[in-house]
Amino acid sequence: MKNVKKIAVALVLFIAATSFVNAQSKVAHIDVSQLLSEMPEMIAAQAEIKKLGETYRADIEGSMTELKNKYTQYSNEATTMSEEENQKRAAELQDADKNIANAQQTAQQELQKKQAELFAPISKKAQEAIEKVAAAQGFDYVLDATQGTGLIVFKGKDLLPEVKKELGF
Repeated sequence: MKNVKKIAVALVLFIAATSFVNAQSKVAHIDVSQLLSEMPEMIAAQAEIKKLGETYRADIEGSMTELKNKYTQYSNEATTMSEEENQKRAAELQDADKNIANAQQTAQQELQKKQAELFAPISKKAQEAIEKVAAAQGFDYVLDATQGTGLIVFKGKDLLPEVKKELGF
């Protein structure tokens, strides 16, 4: 009877240990921000966003210079103009200032829209490559090791080199 109990206890412990080992998941990590920043598509997209931003900035600076010149001109001519004409010019300057502010806001929105448009397929491509490499290596979970994401210790497998290889760079 004692041997049966010992065998039963040993069997239960063996099953529990086997279940525990089988229940453990394989975990890897990858610095997603580093991966994205090194992708050739991302570098090209960032250059395009920068170029577009510089175009908007040049247009807005041109408008601001024009507004400043008008302000200087109107200030110099204010003493020779009628009160009605000065008020008309002041309103014109205010409208131009509002137009510049609206142009700045629109430019910012357009840049954000273009960035989302360009970055979405790149992020999707990176995500698919991470999933493919993780599946090929049997990982159940892949954590983002980007600094500040909450991952403090990463002793598991780093998938960055394999994902970069999968993406062809």
